[in-house]
Amino acid sequence: MLSPSAQRVQEALEVRGFAHLRVQELPTSTRTAPEAAMAVGCAVGQIVKSLVFRGAQSGKPYLLLVSGAHRVDLKRVEESVGEPLEKPDAEYVRRVTGFAIGGVPPLGHAQPLEALVDPHLLDYPCLYAAGGTPTALFALSPAELLALSGGRVVPLC
Repeated sequence: MLSPSAQRVQEALEVRGFAHLRVQELPTSTRTAPEAAMAVGCAVGQIVKSLVFRGAQSGKPYLLLVSGAHRVDLKRVEESVGEPLEKPDAEYVRRVTGFAIGGVPPLGHAQPLEALVDPHLLDYPCLYAAGGTPTALFALSPAELLALSGGRVVPLC
C-alpha cells in the first residue's frame, strides 16, 4: 500500500493513461539523485531531478526536469524563459506542487507548471522520477516523461 502522496502520483498516472507505470516506495531514501540511483541500481544520469524555480518578475513557477548527473546553468535557463529566476523556499514548492522537496514528481501538481526538460535525459532508454515522497519513484521512458510533464526540451545545463 502506498503512502497518500505516492498514491496521488499513482492516481495521476492512471488518469493520464499511464497506469502501466507503477510508483514504488523503497525502504531507503531516494531524495537525492545519488541515493535514488543507488536504491534502484542505475546510473545517476537516469534520475530525473525535479527542481522548482520562481520567476523573479512574474512569480510564475517553473519545473526543471534535470538529469541527476548534471547541474542547472541558471543563466542559460533564464535566457530560455525570458526572466530572472529565484530558488523558492520549501513552503512555496509544496504550495505550487502539492509535494515536499525531495519527492516532487513530473506530474500531478497542485497548479499547472511550465516544465523544461534537460536534453541529457533523452540519452537513456529508462529514467526514474520522484513518486511523491522522498522514498518513492517510478520508471519511465524519455517519451513518457515528455508526455506526462508537457515539458519542452531546452538546454538546462
